[in-house]
Amino acid sequence: MDALHPRLLVARFGETFRFYDTLLPELLGATRTRGGADGPYASWDVAGQGVLALLDRTTMAATAPSLGGTTGRDDRPDDRPDDRTMLVSRVPDVDTAYASCLARGATPAGPPADRPEWGPTLRSAHVRDPEGNLWELQSY
Repeated sequence: MDALHPRLLVARFGETFRFYDTLLPELLGATRTRGGADGPYASWDVAGQGVLALLDRTTMAATAPSLGGTTGRDDRPDDRPDDRTMLVSRVPDVDTAYASCLARGATPAGPPADRPEWGPTLRSAHVRDPEGNLWELQSY
């Protein structure tokens, strides 16, 4: 199970993919488990655990428009973060995890929703911690 791993939200997907795809196996012994240079998503594991994932920024912005800053646009309001990273956790129940986060002071960024375009049984939600960091809760 992927307990917690970083996901980079990138504008230059192909270039960034090639960088990590050639470097991670050499440095960490990582294996690419999903995706390719055409994007919009790719991930690498070490010993069956997620260590890094990439997602095209415009794909993320289309998924959760309230995230705003994930597009990397210069016309975003100052109070919207320009997200470049996101923590991702696989949880047993997205709805329960989302409610638990909100009860402890997280700010909602995207309510629980099924995402069949990402995987046939994938469900996810997005919150921000008190510092404003983006966190995706997912189950599949």
